[in-house]
Amino acid sequence: MIDQAKIIGCLEYVSFPDLGLDNILAKVDTGAFSGAIHCTDIKVFRRGKDRRRILKYKPLGKTKLAQETDEFDETYVRSATGHRVKRFVITTTIVYDGQSYKIKIGLSDRSDMRREALIGRRFLRENGIIVDVRKNSELDDEGENTR
Repeated sequence: MIDQAKIIGCLEYVSFPDLGLDNILAKVDTGAFSGAIHCTDIKVFRRGKDRRRILKYKPLGKTKLAQETDEFDETYVRSATGHRVKRFVITTTIVYDGQSYKIKIGLSDRSDMRREALIGRRFLRENGIIVDVRKNSELDDEGENTR
């Protein structure tokens, strides 16, 4: 199985074309089950005679990229601080190394994080991808401020 696996680094440039995001640096985190992408103004409201639920959000906090969808899930995840928080999850397309994949990704305000996107192990497992932390290690500046 490992012979056929695609190898990804701990940091990778990815795109989310459905969200208008191209070439953003994502952290690949095998310690996280699910992934997340930085969004602001995440709100659910009701629309129409049938009062269907609509999720509205701004990828990377950019008004010009604002999105709406009625196809979303809600789940609870354990945050980096250990707290249980509600997260809205969408299915979208991620492009890595010229190949498109479907990904379920949570919408989260990551303004206090160093990377705008986090790729978790569910995506890696579903697509037969393994992580080699030596790959793209020159992009990894996270340890520089821990002295």
